[in-house]
Amino acid sequence: MNGPRLTPLVVEPLAQLLAQVLRFDAPADAVMSRFFKQHPRLGLRERGLIAEAVFFALRHLASLRWTMQPAAPERAARLAALITLARQHGLEALDPRALRNDARAVRHALAVRLDTAPRAVQAEVPTWLHQRLTRQYPDAEALLAALAQPAPLDLRVNTMRARRDEVLAELRAATRQHAPLHAEPTPYSPEGIRLLEKPGLTRWPLYQSGAIEVQDEGSQLIARLVAPRRGEMVVDFCAGAGGKTLALGSLMRSTGRIYAFDVHARRLAGLAPRLKRSGLSNVHPAAIASENDARVKRLAGKIDRVLVDAPCSGSGTWRRNPDLKWRFDERELARVNELQSRLLAAAARLVKRGGRLVYATCSLLAEENQAVVERFCAAQPGFEPVAAAEVLGAQGIEIPGLDREAPYFVMLPHRHGTDGFFAAVLQRAA
Repeated sequence: MNGPRLTPLVVEPLAQLLAQVLRFDAPADAVMSRFFKQHPRLGLRERGLIAEAVFFALRHLASLRWTMQPAAPERAARLAALITLARQHGLEALDPRALRNDARAVRHALAVRLDTAPRAVQAEVPTWLHQRLTRQYPDAEALLAALAQPAPLDLRVNTMRARRDEVLAELRAATRQHAPLHAEPTPYSPEGIRLLEKPGLTRWPLYQSGAIEVQDEGSQLIARLVAPRRGEMVVDFCAGAGGKTLALGSLMRSTGRIYAFDVHARRLAGLAPRLKRSGLSNVHPAAIASENDARVKRLAGKIDRVLVDAPCSGSGTWRRNPDLKWRFDERELARVNELQSRLLAAAARLVKRGGRLVYATCSLLAEENQAVVERFCAAQPGFEPVAAAEVLGAQGIEIPGLDREAPYFVMLPHRHGTDGFFAAVLQRAA
């Protein structure tokens, strides 16, 4: 046997961690980080196997639950751990001491035919989401299959610090000296680099110097849709930890002024170390109480470009955050949907005449995307959609098939190799 030998040192901690993660009361990566801090004696090998198993279980949770039926609640987490590891590495990889009295149940689960399961189970999504996505996308089967796979790691080169060809050369030189690392330019973003492996970036001089940031190619292209000019006034209305803010600042060559607003001070605090590394001096973060904060109102009608990267279901990021499939429901969709419309209306008040408003999400659902924009345009006749393909084409960026969603920007993992993203470019009349 060439693969890992899976002993109780992996199985038992994995069962404990899955019991916590599958409560879905916090993001999976946060639960995992806390668990590993509480179990410092776990070795690097065990941590790696456990982390991979958790994300595999989350990506395949619908079929995992289907094959386990019925399972006593007190045995469910341990059985889920064993079945997950067996599906990943093969039943023979499990040490008999780890299987204990569960060998028969695991074999039974592995023998269950998934081709007879409901379509939503085969697609590894909740039924309500499967219904929406299959109604919306003619190629939903390919989309859902792509979303069930792990994502590559995309980097954005900070052109204030380096050029993409220089970073690629440095990455490839490091590859020859150490372990193989496959680094290639992303197909569409002029600043993007794609890695198939996921090395410990934070230790790299390239990362520490601010030459690179982690950012999906689709997210990089949303900054290109804003297309800020040097010297302009720009607002990132839902800045979060600032990935798009930093991309905008780099495009502006650190001129003008960018206000990075967010109601979550804790998330916004994550921008500070990234901003320091970036070398940008034109970014001004500010935690606000709401979209009607006095600091926002003072900018009404004064801003050249406004980006609304709205809170959403995150369904486009399932490759990276598979727990979101199970933590989000229809009631939360209704709540977020109302907030999206409210934020877009508030952000529109900041845009000067002749200015640009970009509404973006990392959602696949039309309710969070096209429907929000169409309601807004009906209520705000002073704003007109601009074709996203034209905005990118003017910058020398051509994306096959983008015109099928015109005038909107829609990137999907099975079509473009990115996370799922939506954006609408809206121009205010002069």
